[in-house]
Amino acid sequence: MSKLRVLYVATEINPFLQTSEVADFVRRLPQAMQERGMEIRILVPRFGLINERKNRLHEVVRLSGINIAVGDEEKPLIIKVASIPNAKLQVYFIDNEDYFHRKSVFFDKDNRFHPDNDERAIFFCKGVLETVKKLGWSPDIVHCNDWMTSLIPMYLKTTYKNDPMFKNTKSVFTVYNSFFTHKFDEQDLLEKVKMMDIEDGMLSYLKTADYSAFIRTGMAYADVVLKAEERFNDKLTQLFAEFDEKKINYIEPNEETFSDSYYNLYNELFS
Repeated sequence: MSKLRVLYVATEINPFLQTSEVADFVRRLPQAMQERGMEIRILVPRFGLINERKNRLHEVVRLSGINIAVGDEEKPLIIKVASIPNAKLQVYFIDNEDYFHRKSVFFDKDNRFHPDNDERAIFFCKGVLETVKKLGWSPDIVHCNDWMTSLIPMYLKTTYKNDPMFKNTKSVFTVYNSFFTHKFDEQDLLEKVKMMDIEDGMLSYLKTADYSAFIRTGMAYADVVLKAEERFNDKLTQLFAEFDEKKINYIEPNEETFSDSYYNLYNELFS
């Protein structure tokens, strides 16, 4: 039995919200690892589509009240929590009225990409790490899922590298087929992403200010990169080709070997 502490960070999780395969994966894997003896925490955004009353979300007052800087602005961080039915797992929700109360995830009702999705991602990634500090819980591994979590590996290698809570933490980044075509303002994005100990050269992967910018950044700074599927579209395949093949893995989602594969991966990463 492994006693590793694993933090799962994702855009969504069943049964609270499902718009993609991420929700099923993040529901399934943490429970499997908990059953193997690992200590688990899960953090996701509290998107407005999540029904708080139905899912029994409630605010964790002792964790709330931090302000998170996004560029020149500071936004209040609210933390909520709920339990997964029929599982001994709690999910922590990152919330903010400006970013997460709209009744949509990344696209509005007319299928237009929210122009502040970059700010929402930055707020979420910073909020996750600050919440973990408030919890006083030091993760051995942070497993990031999808583009919205992609800044966390960089922050762990820079701003938080000397923080006692994260000094030995390793990161895993799983890439999904979640491509979007929107392009953010480059200079604006770089300024908003910056934190202490981050120099301009460290943000080079973000300069295209698009989907590939976030994916490249996650892959560049993560200790291990996982492909959610064996085959991707041409654009993503080209991105994978830019990085060391030894760093990139694909784990077959086979029911018999799924748990063993991730259990071994985590233990090898932290050995």
